[in-house]
Amino acid sequence: MLPPEFFEDDFHAIPDLLRLHAQMRPDHLALIQDERRLTYAQFDAMADRVAAGLQRDGLKSGDVIAICALTSIEYAVVFLGALRAGVAVSPLAPSSTPESLAGMVADCGASLFFLDAGVAGEIHGVLGRISARRVALDDSDAGQPFSAWLPGSGATPQPVELDPDQPFNIIYSSGTTGAPKGIVQPHVMRWMHVRRGYYDDGAVTLISTPLYSNTTLVSFFPTIARGGTLVLMSKFDATKFLALAQKHHVTHAMLVPVQYKRLMDHPDFDSFDLSSFRNKFCTSAPFKAELKADILARWPGGLVEYYGMTEGGGTCMLEAHNFPDKLHTVGKPAEGHDIRLIGEDGRPVPQGEIGEVVGHSASIMKGYHNQPAKTADAEWRDESGKRFIRTGDVGRFDEDGFLTLMDRKKDMIISGGFNIYPSDLEAVVSEHPDVAEVAVVGVPSDQWGETPVGFVVLRPGAAPDAESLRLWANGRLGKTQRLADLRILEAIPRSHIGKVLKRELRDAYDGTAKT
Repeated sequence: MLPPEFFEDDFHAIPDLLRLHAQMRPDHLALIQDERRLTYAQFDAMADRVAAGLQRDGLKSGDVIAICALTSIEYAVVFLGALRAGVAVSPLAPSSTPESLAGMVADCGASLFFLDAGVAGEIHGVLGRISARRVALDDSDAGQPFSAWLPGSGATPQPVELDPDQPFNIIYSSGTTGAPKGIVQPHVMRWMHVRRGYYDDGAVTLISTPLYSNTTLVSFFPTIARGGTLVLMSKFDATKFLALAQKHHVTHAMLVPVQYKRLMDHPDFDSFDLSSFRNKFCTSAPFKAELKADILARWPGGLVEYYGMTEGGGTCMLEAHNFPDKLHTVGKPAEGHDIRLIGEDGRPVPQGEIGEVVGHSASIMKGYHNQPAKTADAEWRDESGKRFIRTGDVGRFDEDGFLTLMDRKKDMIISGGFNIYPSDLEAVVSEHPDVAEVAVVGVPSDQWGETPVGFVVLRPGAAPDAESLRLWANGRLGKTQRLADLRILEAIPRSHIGKVLKRELRDAYDGTAKT
């Protein structure tokens, strides 16, 4: 077991920590998926083979690979092996449209693309546009079988010294149309997540969100770095989650609010033994106070909410079990995180007033890949030149220093824990020849937290019905982006300066969206 003070150091690379745990506790379980098991010694050896394979193929430190697949042991092995070779990983969402996936693989500059049969089937029509060589993690015909690509047992890579500031991963935050934003996170940013200290070598963490999501990775990597055990689910299912938690005596889990809601509503929830839980975590979407209270009352262990962005900057944390009177907030700034509120003029607002949330810490992105203008738009600097990331969220600090979010300045929709950008959906709907104007807003959904609804003004003489238009659009959108409902209006409400009044659309919506 590594001593606590070890994690107070300025930096340790996560692949190096995997090696340390393999040396100290080679037989300790690292990965579990269904009936498969991988010890730390086996995990470390597999990561070596992946790193050696990448070097054999000519990849060097600073290069990039892309992965798009369901969660699996092979996915985890490739991620860690790439990092060991100094290669950054771009984990991509299988729910993206084929065109978007092809664009992201090209944008990140990946020369190797690891995928599975499910993804290959979805993107069959654009495979010719993807120049990266394909490797099939599931040994299907989606590419060169992983077992054939992987160097033989005992293969080791040339050692690579990892710099704290070099890219660790590139996570794409959006992109159905146009250029998606690739968030470049450095190694030191992931190290800062490890230092938070909620995990140890006795942790058993159940991973039920996909590995392309930063939500998952802020739990996945600290468990490895601290020498714990990861239980992998390829896809979330409430009954299976509860059964796995009981079977493996799970101690930690990161979930999004919609998952918590489904678990707490499960008719047999209270019959499962969840007494092994030490901490549960939540992030990615608004987390209702009443849901937090229900979890505290019925689910053993602590509950910690993170509020922050994939871009990093500043994070707030609410240890709900310690502050049951603050469940309406997202907590206080994490240690070492500078969170401020600024007005429309870009200046800090007085204490107690509402402003846009901006944050600075050592956990901060390098920028948006290949998009310096968008990077600059996401930044705010104080009078000393300190760099902050703008969240686009509006909030207020109470007298105890807890942050309450008032609204989102940006109109991003968070559905099932996934970020959906209305402008992406609007761009797709507007391509229909009968559409003159379109606005997309998020409305409440019991199933997803929020769900997107479209409002359309038709061109003169056009007469498609709303449902056929919705189906047309959904056939061109990613799975997580599809419109739950679409309404045809005579006019979209606008302010006197022509700005679409999306709040009016949300307020007037009667709540009959399909889920």
